[in-house]
Amino acid sequence: MARRPDKKGQGKRANVVGHRLLRMREQGTRPHLEQDSDRPHPNAVIDCGWGRVLFTQTFETSEAMIDKLGAEGPDRRDIAFYVRDPHVVLAAAPNELFLDPSHTYRLDLTTYRAKWRKLPGFFVRRLTSLADAETVNRIYASRNMVQVDPEFFWSNRDSRALTYFVAEDETTGEVIATVTGVDHQRAFNDPERGSSLWCLAVDPQARYPGIGEAMVRRLAEHYQARGAAFMDLSVLHDNDKAINLYEKLGFRRIPIFAVKRKNPINEKLFSGPDPAENLNPYARIIVDEARRRGIDVEVIDDQAGFFRLSSGGRSVRCRESLSELTSAVAMSLCDDKAATRRIVERAGVKVPAQMEVGDDKELEAFLAEHKSVVVKPARGEQGRGVAVDLDTLDDVKAAIEEAKKSADRVVLESYFSGTDLRLIVINFRLVAAAIRVPAQVVGDGKSCVRDLIAKQSRRREAATGGESKIPLDGETERSVGRAGYSLDSVLPEGESLQVRKSANLHTGGTIHDVTAAVHPTLVEAAISAARAIDIPVVGIDLMVTAPHLPEYVFIEANERPGLANHEPQPTAQRFVDLLFPLSMPASVRMAQERKG
Repeated sequence: MARRPDKKGQGKRANVVGHRLLRMREQGTRPHLEQDSDRPHPNAVIDCGWGRVLFTQTFETSEAMIDKLGAEGPDRRDIAFYVRDPHVVLAAAPNELFLDPSHTYRLDLTTYRAKWRKLPGFFVRRLTSLADAETVNRIYASRNMVQVDPEFFWSNRDSRALTYFVAEDETTGEVIATVTGVDHQRAFNDPERGSSLWCLAVDPQARYPGIGEAMVRRLAEHYQARGAAFMDLSVLHDNDKAINLYEKLGFRRIPIFAVKRKNPINEKLFSGPDPAENLNPYARIIVDEARRRGIDVEVIDDQAGFFRLSSGGRSVRCRESLSELTSAVAMSLCDDKAATRRIVERAGVKVPAQMEVGDDKELEAFLAEHKSVVVKPARGEQGRGVAVDLDTLDDVKAAIEEAKKSADRVVLESYFSGTDLRLIVINFRLVAAAIRVPAQVVGDGKSCVRDLIAKQSRRREAATGGESKIPLDGETERSVGRAGYSLDSVLPEGESLQVRKSANLHTGGTIHDVTAAVHPTLVEAAISAARAIDIPVVGIDLMVTAPHLPEYVFIEANERPGLANHEPQPTAQRFVDLLFPLSMPASVRMAQERKG
């Protein structure tokens, strides 16, 4: 039998609540009843970890909003959104604030129609662990976005106002994309029932199409199910690819503005034309770090990546990560692969068997002894002319002819089956380690391998500023053929196909950080090789059984390694430390002194 409510008890509880509210009013304290009111919370702000979003439509005065922006934390990016009169706000604080050069787009969720389809290779889910949060930060770093304390993500995983979605690779289990949503109703009792999308980021190493669209649709459907009327987002005015995606999904531009503080993170948005804007990503990452420290930058030739850094009477010319501190002798050694091999072998570093191309009998004997070989130009970089895992004499001869297009001398090496590991050594200390994975495509059941390669190559070019693409050459055709396909074959849906044997970034390979897991033996080998060559900045390439195991062979040394490929490791920071030690933060200097 159901128990009837105790009306007398209810009356007592009501009186208690009434007396408590009366006391709060007498004390000048405002009771937190906005969620039970039709009015939005005043001066509404939500912390997103990378900074705060100020919903300026809830602020009664510009002064209150400016004061709130003035409380921005260090290394954070606050955004005042929905600014009604930006000219008035900027006139009140012209030295502190600027108008964000972004467009606002809105998706009408009352008319939006979900277009659900299962895309091969990944799925979208909620953020569920600290490991997810750490990977999201890695993706943020790769996109030059402000990072967030993983504990913030974790502590807000059940937030009513914030929603975090990630995309997970079905094969590897890795997080490959992220997006954050804000529910305006739950954040500040928005009478317009709005929502907004923030921090959409896709891992530049992701190999599947349609990830960004899937993330936007998932968040839109999430807020549509909650009864939201619209979803807004802010996108930089020149981000044409993102704008095209949003317009394709039905977003429409609206006259809404955002204001931000003039801080170092936002500098490129308000400081006008950047003289270094045409530098490639490998030069740009160094220039950006130098400018953050107040080091003067002079671009000598942006197309080739030449620039000069000057500070305190010291001036150093660089070409990307190659500086005047690297001697011509060290550079010549790195350029001559056979000489490099001999030098590092004498230093105790393990090397593969090698021979310079001679007559057919020598080729046959070398191939018979080692079963599988690598053909490479004796000089060169960026993987040009390199053919890997060749086990027939015809393939070896064809690869030799291709390699001769890059250098007069060609060498053969015994093939070591394993993983390609790049270690960045600066000032004879390991700064970063990453495995390099050869280019792959994933079938959709409709497209031929040739078209899949073209699509993946376009994605790699976009993700690396044009530095990475998959060549349609003999090496690609040979790799595809070994898997039982041709370039004109239709790859079954969901099937992954490795289309190159070599893992060089410039031929479509992807890079994955393993600095925390690399075995000490591999670190020792890399540092020994750098000391043998006597080179202050170098990328050492090893073939390893696995990054956490000690087995390896030395492949080559690169005098101009790409520092932009190793986020979140501080490669550019350590490079500038080497060039300008006095600009090094005190905490870093003390840490290095402790390490000896």
